[in-house]
Amino acid sequence: MSDAWLVGRARELIAAVQRQEHQNQLEIVAIMDELLEETLRRGEPTLVAQLLRASAFARLVTRGLAAEAEPRLDEMLAHTRRHGLSLLRADAHALRGRRLVLAAQEDAALTEIARALAILDDSTIPDRQVGVRNWNRMQSNALIDCWIVLNQLGVYEAAEEVIGRAHQAIRESASPHEITLQLMNRVKMLLGWGLRLERVERYEESAEKFRTASSMAVAAEGPFAESLFPRKTGVAAVDQVGVLAAALALHHPAAEHVERLRRLYEGHHFPHEQEIVAVALGRCLDEAGQREEALVVLRETREAIFELPSQPSIRLTITRELARLDPEAANQSLIDYATALETEMWSLRESQIATLNARREHERLSAEHGAITQQALQDPLTGLPNRRALDERLRALSSSADAQPLAVALVDLDGFKGVNDKQSHAEGDNVLRVVASTLRDTLRGDDVVARYGGDEFIALLPGTPASAAKMALGRAAKSVASLPHHLSHGVTLSIGLVSLRPQERAEQVLARADAAMYQAKRDGGNQVASANSMAGDGSTSWPGESVPADPAWAAEDPT
Repeated sequence: MSDAWLVGRARELIAAVQRQEHQNQLEIVAIMDELLEETLRRGEPTLVAQLLRASAFARLVTRGLAAEAEPRLDEMLAHTRRHGLSLLRADAHALRGRRLVLAAQEDAALTEIARALAILDDSTIPDRQVGVRNWNRMQSNALIDCWIVLNQLGVYEAAEEVIGRAHQAIRESASPHEITLQLMNRVKMLLGWGLRLERVERYEESAEKFRTASSMAVAAEGPFAESLFPRKTGVAAVDQVGVLAAALALHHPAAEHVERLRRLYEGHHFPHEQEIVAVALGRCLDEAGQREEALVVLRETREAIFELPSQPSIRLTITRELARLDPEAANQSLIDYATALETEMWSLRESQIATLNARREHERLSAEHGAITQQALQDPLTGLPNRRALDERLRALSSSADAQPLAVALVDLDGFKGVNDKQSHAEGDNVLRVVASTLRDTLRGDDVVARYGGDEFIALLPGTPASAAKMALGRAAKSVASLPHHLSHGVTLSIGLVSLRPQERAEQVLARADAAMYQAKRDGGNQVASANSMAGDGSTSWPGESVPADPAWAAEDPT
């Protein structure tokens, strides 16, 4: 299975899980977890993030599994931060917003969407390694996930802006499936918007939303036939997708829509689709003179969504439809109160939009400040912490009891001057990047690797005795020595290793590590030399031993 196959299969399953019976959804979730497990074995960062997204998404749309999405979203956020995957990090925030809406935490959901949009606002230049088409697709996915939350919250103006950006992201390279998804999402948004406008008696604007939605429903016919959504071949999209059929019916309620809507109401649905179909069916039944059946449909729907905290707007719409069709059973004073309340809630949407924009700007400025701070502590060539960051980290670790024993290593490149002289300084920079990446990947996640200057690096290994540190650094030296020649140009590592002494200052421990490193060079390079005099740390005193970067030494007693 290629990486591309895994991503493609995940996309197919995401399309399928939204329109299946519950048992089939559970089976899809299990398959998704198998794909994620395979992806984690491969370890490619972008691929892992995409499958974490797919696994979380499948749970969010499967009844009873939303809470299980939380640890996957936490893992996705940590993973995307660690690997600098901005678009997928934004998507993780958007999906977290969706989870919060399901938990009826609307204000917190709005904050997550503000974070997601702030990241997307600053992620406008495609990553060449990802490719423009995949970049645009990931950007569109993140925007759509933001849109879903904004649409559920009824912040339609902001939702319209976001769905428009999603369309722009993929307009040149969109597949039929992506085009269909865009059209279906916009139809759903317009219908919800139109029904909300009706509740504040803005009927002309509402009719315009329904008209536009109807036109888009017709436009979806072609791409739907080639999409990834489960479908019947040769059957029109409006006969298979509830929101598309509802768009035609709400634009012109009539008896001719009843049979189609009744069938779709009783079948399988995309998330939050059945409620809109019920409203459309109720109006068409009323037009056909079947008001009692319309009331039955609306009452069933009201009972079905009563426990859903993520559907406050549609619940009000259903209640309003019932009052409209059965005025004798409705308390007129209650209707008047509800209308006034709706008008007040509608005016509050401007406050929601202002809140979203303010939080979005705050997140953008915070990210900008964080980036400036990060630049001040980061070596621009290798991306490692610079000397200033190293000094701060060494000071913190030296005063932490949990970090003891603290191993400190100074790493110098053997043969690096020849690369600059015989190749070029640009090639020398590439070698430094490769060595930095190899060091960082070989050591533990809690270890610190910093660029000390020139071709020297410092490694801090907290909570590591000298013997264990020597083994870890030996593996690092072996990894560099084993790099392909076109990447390393034959450079190797001379490493001086010491353990921090009580009350020892930073410059003192680094000076001892420097002396040990020169001993490694005098002994031929490509090895680890230690110089410690702490009792019980498992190493000899200076002038100590030199340990070649060879597997044989690892099996020997380091004393």
